[in-house]
This record gives sequence, structure tokens and C-alpha cells, in this order.
Amino acid sequence: MYCRYYGLKEPPFNVTSDPSFFFSSKQHNEALAHLLYGVNMRKGIIVLTGQIGTGKTTICRFFLSQLGKNVKTAFILNPAFSEMELLEAILNDFGIDAKSTTKLGMILALNNFLLRESAAGNNLVLIIDEAQNLKPDLLEQVRLLSNLETEKNKLLQVILVGQPELNMRLNLDDLRQLQQRVMVRYQITPLDNDEIKDYINYRLKIAQIQRPPFQRIEFSASAIGLISQFSGGTPRLINMICDRSLLAGFVSQTHRIDEEIIKRCLDELGSYATSKTG
Repeated sequence: MYCRYYGLKEPPFNVTSDPSFFFSSKQHNEALAHLLYGVNMRKGIIVLTGQIGTGKTTICRFFLSQLGKNVKTAFILNPAFSEMELLEAILNDFGIDAKSTTKLGMILALNNFLLRESAAGNNLVLIIDEAQNLKPDLLEQVRLLSNLETEKNKLLQVILVGQPELNMRLNLDDLRQLQQRVMVRYQITPLDNDEIKDYINYRLKIAQIQRPPFQRIEFSASAIGLISQFSGGTPRLINMICDRSLLAGFVSQTHRIDEEIIKRCLDELGSYATSKTG
């Protein structure tokens, strides 16, 4: 609704995990470096955690765009599966046509595929998002898959992505073997206060139609202060309030988002905003 008024080619504050809006904060760069290191060095199991809305899935999608042609991936979202369904999902995403639908048959098909790809110089990566939802028996199955290896290298690199509860689950006594095989680990934290202004301006720049004449959208210092207080530096919450503020600015026919506009948006959010700022 407001894109034409502001000269935007798309809404800059969608809450979808769009890698084209990847913001290179210190935390996100470090997370990306950990993922690339773990995969390129074939470390086996990598764990990436962070609170809801901190950008874990966006990092993963951007990470996929940084991989070389010799890296093949399977990306499993919301893994509410049984053991057999998880295996089927992994094979399907890798494009493996298993002749047998038994558990043993599917594992053999995966192993043969990994051996062929490894012999061809390829590296295989399995990413499981929302991994805090995996039950212990599924996490144990993931560990067993990560054991597939040659004398030199792990055949399958596994990235487990989830909320901090994932670390609690991995600390279960029944999963101590999996815990010991986690070779790379990183926890994303919210943006620093100093990064929030840069984050907002970066997303506006990506969405801006790059042709004159256009009037730049400006968030006042006091508006950014309220956004920081409301969001705690969580990108998803920043997007939520900024999207509402652009709509409010459009209604008021202004390119300057000030403290009063943010306050009105917080009032519209009601009790949720009160719980974040009170």
C-alpha cells in the first residue's frame, strides 16, 4: 500500500526470511563464519541457536547462497516427523530415489549417494531448522547419519538450527554421544542498540527504487530509541514496528517517522507492546 508513495520496489520490513535483506551485523557475520568453517572443514555436526526472531533462518538462506558448486544441500523446515518421515524428507530434498522404503533401505540409499558424491569431490550438507522440536529419538538418528564417513572425512555435514531450548535438549543424558560430536557451535544474540539504526537504513536502501527523484525515509533518533526499547534488538520485532510505522507515515503523508508515529503504532499493538516496553 505504501510502497509507491515511498518509492519502494517492495516492503522493506517483511518478516519473511529473505536472504537479499541479510544484514551484516557483528553477530550475523560471526554466525555465518562459523557455518562456513564447519562445512568447509567437514566438522560433522554444527549447532546454531538464537531466540525467536533473531534471524537464524535468514542466515541459513544467505549461507546457502555463499556455498560453492561442489556443496549440495538438503534444507528441512519444521521437522515434525517420525523417524521414517525424516529420512524420506532428507532423501527427497537431496533428490535421492530410494528403491526400498524400509529404514535400512533408505539409509543404504543415502550412504551410497554420499559415497558417490564424495568421490566426485562434492560436500553434502543437511540443515534442519526448528531443531528444538526434534524428539530425542530423532536427534539420535541424526547422530547416526552424521557417523557416515570415509577414512578421511565426514560424508554428511549436519547443521542443527533452533531456539536455545535445543541446547537444553542436547544436554540430556541420553544424547551425550550427540553432544560430544558437536564440533562447531554459535548462539546469535539480538542487535546492539548502535546497530538498530544501521539495520533500519540498510533494509530501506535495499527496498528503495534506485532512480531519482525520491525523498529519503527518515527515522528520528527518538523514534529509533522507542523501536530499540520495544524490540530489544530482535530483528523480527524491529520489522514489525517499522512496517506499521511506514503505513502510519503514509496515512499522515510524511517521509519522517518520528516519536509520535511510533507511539501510535505501539498503542495499536496494545498489550503486546506494553509487555515489551513496560
